[in-house]
Amino acid sequence: MGRTEEPPAGKPGAQGKETRAAALDFRRLAADAIDDILRHSPEWATSLGDHRFDDQLDDLSEEGRAQMAAVLRAQREKLAALPPDDLGPEDQIDRAVLLGELERREWLATELARERWDPLYYNPGEAIYPLVSRDVLPPPDRLRAIAARLEGFPARLEAARRQLDAPPLLHLETALDRNSGTVTLVKEVGRLLEAEPSMAPLVEPAQRRALEALDKFGAHLEHLREGPHRSPRLGPERFARKLALELSSPLAPEDVLAKARDWMDEVQSDLEEAAGRYLAAIGEDRPGGGRSPASAQVGVGTVRTALEAVASERPDAGSFLPSIEAALLRCREAVASLGVVTLPDDPLRVELMPAFRRGVGGAYCDPAGPLEEGGETSFAVEPTPESWSEEQKASFYREYNLAMITNLTVHEAMPGHMVQLARARRFSGPTLARKIFESGPFVEGWAVHAERIMAEAGHGGLAVRLQQLKMQLRVAANAIIDVSVHAGDMGEDEALALMTGRCYQEESEARKKWRRACLTSAQLSTYFVGYKQLSDLFARLGKRSNYDEVLAHGSPPPALLAKLLLP
Repeated sequence: MGRTEEPPAGKPGAQGKETRAAALDFRRLAADAIDDILRHSPEWATSLGDHRFDDQLDDLSEEGRAQMAAVLRAQREKLAALPPDDLGPEDQIDRAVLLGELERREWLATELARERWDPLYYNPGEAIYPLVSRDVLPPPDRLRAIAARLEGFPARLEAARRQLDAPPLLHLETALDRNSGTVTLVKEVGRLLEAEPSMAPLVEPAQRRALEALDKFGAHLEHLREGPHRSPRLGPERFARKLALELSSPLAPEDVLAKARDWMDEVQSDLEEAAGRYLAAIGEDRPGGGRSPASAQVGVGTVRTALEAVASERPDAGSFLPSIEAALLRCREAVASLGVVTLPDDPLRVELMPAFRRGVGGAYCDPAGPLEEGGETSFAVEPTPESWSEEQKASFYREYNLAMITNLTVHEAMPGHMVQLARARRFSGPTLARKIFESGPFVEGWAVHAERIMAEAGHGGLAVRLQQLKMQLRVAANAIIDVSVHAGDMGEDEALALMTGRCYQEESEARKKWRRACLTSAQLSTYFVGYKQLSDLFARLGKRSNYDEVLAHGSPPPALLAKLLLP
């Protein structure tokens, strides 16, 4: 699926010929490397829109992981041997992106080795979900691919039974919940069969065997709950290495921690000022008596009073999704009016998160595949679990009040993830590197910056500005907890105290974030680090009202984007 484009002619003379030859060599090597990655990651290839391997599953055996690591290492060594100085700027960026991705994937396969300890790694729901939920292929083609992948479920889950050793308890509990969600997803394949009943003899036997394997796997996970269980913490050395690979930066964990703590003080000052102005605008009293003029020096009590007032306007279970849909329309109109970016016309749907993806993050943007025509982007939100008490549910809707829903919609859709990823989907470079690989710090950093753009432009008024500043505290806390859990010894009580105290979060949100910090590593730091890197870049670029140029280069690490945008 990789491609080799003819490079533009170089300057006249020997140096021009050498540069042209080097560009051709690089692009051939890049195409081979990308093709190897896709071939060894068929499930990811399908999500991207490369349908050559739709009938295959990733090989999650230790032997399969070792083979993939060897291929990645060989490709990385070939690319590293090609001198970057003979390449033009675009090729240099693609080379850096691809080398970083090859190194990251090799480390994950060899050092992190999730197949030994993480039951979430084996959940096969992602293998069939794009084929079930996207209608870019004819139903018969989708059903043939689904049947082939369902046939591979028993072997995948048997490998899990054989390889898992003392998984962390929280990972087990989440895997059990997601396993039930995958059972539901497999049953939903029947909806596709309704339109193509002639495919039933092929699909239904595979569906039945897959369900039996999932049931057996669920029983095995229940057995593993008896113990022993390892810690979910990566430890300082492995976390530092993973953080560097995820951030594409040498920034050390202790530096991230110190910067995040310092930034919280800045945000707290801005939040107190906004809270005073908000209470003055609505005519509320400050704690301790007296009105709150816009210029008042206020404190934590005033911030809590303001946030409680904002939270009084909130949805419930029945109005949660409609509230997001309404916020999406308002955000689209505001972005178009402000001219922040040129809006793509890609279709977007708002939906409840499928059950096999729940239990880690509360919302996400799932973009259409960058390698296929058509497709629809999904903005998904996680509903409150049925097992929650009424107070837990009430706490959730206080956190995700109407103003916070507006801010969340800015982050996930307009002009955050949906707009940025749609623009990246249109990017065409010398290789596929920046079309298919995404820098977490750029993607999340842009979405956090989008919140700031819209709030400072007045979208949603002071209520949304308060939520945006509260979210900036959350972004800092995310990084602090990420580092302190995986490179330190932070416990749940300390993390909850930080989130519910210093960051004004509801307890339901704080407990979910603690789970996410334990279940993931290095991802929660990407929001803070990416936002700060992009803020520094934008300061050097100068104030701008339109960000089309920023979003026109795929999703590269911010440091590489700076090389393209700065003279």
